[in-house]
Amino acid sequence: MRDAYCVLSKIFHVSRLTSHASHLTPSFILTQPPIRRLTSCPKCDNLAPMTNLPKTSDIVIIGGGVMGASAAYHLAQAGAGLILLLEREPFFGQGATGRCAGGVRYQFATEVNIRLSLASLPMIERFPEEMGQECDYRPIGYLLVLTRPEDVAAFERNVTLQRRLGVQTEWLTGDEVRRRLPLMQFPDALAGTFHQKDGLTDPNSIVMGYINRGRELGVQALTEVTVTGIETSGGKVTAVTTNKGVIQCAHVVNAAGPWAGLIGQMAGIDIPITPLRRQMITTTPVPDLPAD
Repeated sequence: MRDAYCVLSKIFHVSRLTSHASHLTPSFILTQPPIRRLTSCPKCDNLAPMTNLPKTSDIVIIGGGVMGASAAYHLAQAGAGLILLLEREPFFGQGATGRCAGGVRYQFATEVNIRLSLASLPMIERFPEEMGQECDYRPIGYLLVLTRPEDVAAFERNVTLQRRLGVQTEWLTGDEVRRRLPLMQFPDALAGTFHQKDGLTDPNSIVMGYINRGRELGVQALTEVTVTGIETSGGKVTAVTTNKGVIQCAHVVNAAGPWAGLIGQMAGIDIPITPLRRQMITTTPVPDLPAD
């Protein structure tokens, strides 16, 4: 079985990893080869970047990460009108999207996240066919290891919820965890959960697949455009101001990720989101641990 060993420091100590990284204490470790960073869609490489800021648009999407790129594509696919996607960095996907491990999973603790996974992971599976862009999806599985009784009780509830919604997560005893992780030291493992279709994908390829296909559908996707304000009247959006000019619009999609709270403030909306720094390392190949 192809297992990915995803280590969450809130559940057990990283020092139990018998690898060259055992002296480090990050919050997340992937003992897998680094994700291959794929380039943009070959059939779309000749699409010239758009540089002219339009004066009007039906919908302005703020943030060119995976959420903004996906929103742009799906809105264009639905025929929602003129779609403008704005990214402040020189390239798309340079924020949280470009700094993540590329993990995708069904194992969540809330119904809304599980339902989102039920919609999004099948999309990733058919991504090459629908987007014309490989995304390096590898369903290597997530195994979450539990060493505290309170975690066992919480994850039992999670698995019950997941199964009720159609996600067939495996429940493992402590002995089963140890058999699946012979290179790890878990004498106090009480239980674990595993889902085979959890895994990894390439964030850059997902973003560029959506961007390129969205442009084919008429999306205007611009980089190095910083939103500086949102104008409203009567409780409705009327315009977005940027460092390159003003765009008259009726709708705004806030896809700014960790900075969504700041964008909300521009429209007088309190969004309880603040940036949180996380740590991650990717080890070199571990002897005796099969790739994927």
